[in-house]
Amino acid sequence: MRYQMLSPDQEPVLAGALNGKFAFSLMIRGIKGNPLLPTPLFIDFQDVQVATASFLRESVFSLKSYLRAMDSKYYAVAANVNDPVYDEFLMVAHAKNDAIISCRLDENDQVSDIGLVGQLDPKQQITFDLVNRLREADANTLKERYGEAEKTTAWNNRLAGLAARGLIREFSKGRAKYYRPVVEVGNNGR
Repeated sequence: MRYQMLSPDQEPVLAGALNGKFAFSLMIRGIKGNPLLPTPLFIDFQDVQVATASFLRESVFSLKSYLRAMDSKYYAVAANVNDPVYDEFLMVAHAKNDAIISCRLDENDQVSDIGLVGQLDPKQQITFDLVNRLREADANTLKERYGEAEKTTAWNNRLAGLAARGLIREFSKGRAKYYRPVVEVGNNGR
């Protein structure tokens, strides 16, 4: 799903906490249903020239937290963010000790330039990078391939933590869980 942050009649400047809260409420109303499978929700910043940290904190980061708290199958992704807006995203991510996935999304919904805005602790970063490189992983696979010294529980905790933060998608096969990147190049994240 793609959500346009800027309506056609709106100025290309998104500023202020109060406006961010209003945008959050609009996003909640604009999100239709809950998909059957974990799916990226592209929050498209196309044509947004400026978005302040306070606006992003109260809108996009609030939405990301809301989706995870509601156990939604949507995963928030910041799309088509320009450099000044990226800097504001980074400021919020550092202040909240959080992160969000970013990418470019073309008019045909093809994804490119996937990145992470924010920082992870070193073990989470390794786990995040492995999931993105393998394109699908579970705790047992990661333990067998990359961490004999670490218990499956440690890998499982890191994977679950990344999914809880909306940085990887969580799938279930019966009682087993496996994880995939939120978005993948060229396939609209599915």
